Amino acid sequence: MAYKIIELEGIGPVKSVKYNTAGIETTEQLLDACGDAKKRRAFAAEHGMDASEVLRHVNMADLMRISGVGEEYSDLLEAAGVDTVKELRTRNPQNLTASMAAVNEAKKLVRSLPTESKVAGWISQAKELEPRVTH
Repeated sequence: MAYKIIELEGIGPVKSVKYNTAGIETTEQLLDACGDAKKRRAFAAEHGMDASEVLRHVNMADLMRISGVGEEYSDLLEAAGVDTVKELRTRNPQNLTASMAAVNEAKKLVRSLPTESKVAGWISQAKELEPRVTH
């Protein structure tokens, strides 16, 4: 599922204009343009952005390919140490659910935590998706 680029956490009007000027209006377009490390560095240099910030946006876009993972849950997953779909597929649902609860207790990122069965579903979906991010 593609989201508008401005829906990613940390992308406000100024950064969305930088992406839009480069023809990137959706999360799918971001993954196509910046999923590869070399392309990502080139994009960041050309558009006056920090490459690590672009990587963070790419990682969130990658996680948002999972049905049920939108802006808030992608941010929570990242805070819990899961940056990409490739990494999500290796996680244990019980451990990840507990980790996300602990992170949310400290950072208050989401109002409603996902259930363990929802997290298990995300992991199952991740196992079916091709990796889109390289480092």
